[in-house]
Amino acid sequence: MTQADLSFHIERGLSDLRALVALQSVSAQGRMLPETAAFVTGLLEAEGFTVREVPGDVAPVLIAEAGPADAAATLLIYNHYDVQPEDPLDLWNTPPFELTERDGRLYGRGASDDKGEFASRLAAVRAVKARHGGQLPVRVRWLIEGEEEVGSPSLERVVREQAASLQADGCWWEFGSISDDGRPVAFLGLKGVMCLELRAQVADSDLHSSLGAVVDNPLYRLARAVASLRDDTGRVTISGFLDDLTPVSPADEAAIAAVPGQGETTLATYGITRPLAAPGEYHRRLNLAPVLNVNGWGGGYQGEGSKTVLPAHGFVKLDFRLVPGQTPERVLQLLRAHLDAQDLSDIQIVELEAHQHPARADAGHPFVRACLEAAREAHGHEPIVNPSSGGSGPMHPFMDALGGLPCVALGIGNIGGRVHAPNENIRRADFEKGVAFGVALLERLAGGLKG
Repeated sequence: MTQADLSFHIERGLSDLRALVALQSVSAQGRMLPETAAFVTGLLEAEGFTVREVPGDVAPVLIAEAGPADAAATLLIYNHYDVQPEDPLDLWNTPPFELTERDGRLYGRGASDDKGEFASRLAAVRAVKARHGGQLPVRVRWLIEGEEEVGSPSLERVVREQAASLQADGCWWEFGSISDDGRPVAFLGLKGVMCLELRAQVADSDLHSSLGAVVDNPLYRLARAVASLRDDTGRVTISGFLDDLTPVSPADEAAIAAVPGQGETTLATYGITRPLAAPGEYHRRLNLAPVLNVNGWGGGYQGEGSKTVLPAHGFVKLDFRLVPGQTPERVLQLLRAHLDAQDLSDIQIVELEAHQHPARADAGHPFVRACLEAAREAHGHEPIVNPSSGGSGPMHPFMDALGGLPCVALGIGNIGGRVHAPNENIRRADFEKGVAFGVALLERLAGGLKG
């Protein structure tokens, strides 16, 4: 395939992305989800995919398939077509639902997460088909949901119910990134996540603060609870919390050791003043360590000046990021036992949203090796391999319901991509490399996986 041929498919992919960004598929607000699902269906059907629509709790889930049934390998691709709300609108430099190019970057809601990823992959499918006389040389199955930005409430059910039609040799996950020096950044797993609220109440209504001499304070009790959950290094101190961790494999340890730097770009980009990782521990902690976060705190008077009040109730919002071996159910039990042991049995634990289990692929799996070889070929650089993202997502159902299916995230994001924020963007050059990677991966899989 000539560079001119590839450029044609890249430009067509960018045209798809422009149309996709214009569709305001905000799942948190139920905006344009059926319309976007129908548009994505049309794009896939035009390339010979058979597309089925499975009802979801919030939006349709699309399951598509194309390519020969007797192919040497089957690739499953996971993407989503929903996006985050555009608020705050006044911080956007260009209209959020209009793809705008400026200084080599393409701005718009979904440009990176996740419409840009989908468009670049579809462009790669077209390019490979053109190279092979209009036919795919590999079996491709595609699951595209519209609920990812609201926690994928339907996904585990759909994956388990549709497991027979999702079987594959490996899954190309929905995101990934490219470093500032052009190296593809791969992620082989995701942490689990559990979101909770701790609530404390001491009275039916707020009280005069003079009664603080004889009535306990719910915010103080919550402060005691939070302070007891981790130490100053960020290590979670709940009894038993670290007991169930799956041992880290030698391959994962080697991958961590090879990741360059110690997060300098992230620390500088966000002006971080209190990093927790000790020297040499940044990537190990980000990839392999479970985390407890305090997301927000409420209760009592929040206005200007003072108000001498003893609040009746208060709350704290927490999230746990979990690693293989841990489960949300077990951590919830340990948290309850911990609070009870601290004489904080009156504090209520409320579960928020759907929990997600951790997942991590074997770094030595043939599919993982094929992805990394394709990344080397397309980018001309050695990939940076992270055994896990520091973030979370619905990867566990794929691995669990599909027989240990390895999932690899390689994509087109960048450290300044402002995902979920105003001025979300991708670099045009990264989109082009993403298409080239997709072509290299599909061609490599057409020859089967090497054990």
